Amino acid sequence: MSEPLTTLRGAPVGVDARRAARVIVTILLTALAALVVSLFVADAHTNAEITSLQRHGVPVEITVSGCNALLGGSGSNAAGYRCRGSFELDGHRYQETVPDDSLYAMGAKVKVIAAKSDPGLIATVHQVRTERASWRLFTVPALLLVVLIASLLAVALRRKSRNDPTSST
Repeated sequence: MSEPLTTLRGAPVGVDARRAARVIVTILLTALAALVVSLFVADAHTNAEITSLQRHGVPVEITVSGCNALLGGSGSNAAGYRCRGSFELDGHRYQETVPDDSLYAMGAKVKVIAAKSDPGLIATVHQVRTERASWRLFTVPALLLVVLIASLLAVALRRKSRNDPTSST
């Protein structure tokens, strides 16, 4: 019973399963490589931000100009707040989001640390004191890199065994 149930108009469609598999594997390996690179870059950036705030951060006070509730789950309960405010650094005024999810009254003063070289980079005093740049951030991208390398080796060995005339497969 290998005959089709119905016929389609137009040219028949032929799919080379090996070529399709190669394309899919290539796409997956490329996506994994992009993920590994982006995670390494993001983690290095996070460590650099922590170090910058700890070494070159300056204390400033944000004056809260307003807050919005952040809704959680079904959207019927508050999951926190996003407050905005302004602060002055080196004679310039900056508008930023307060770096925690607490509700502040309008006009409240919140003490934060701002990076002198990048005033948009701010954190609470507690965050700056407790956060540490760490190699542990790189654990997940390193494991994914191992998976990528193992996958590339498996593909290369499979391709070599297919092209090897002495191979019995």
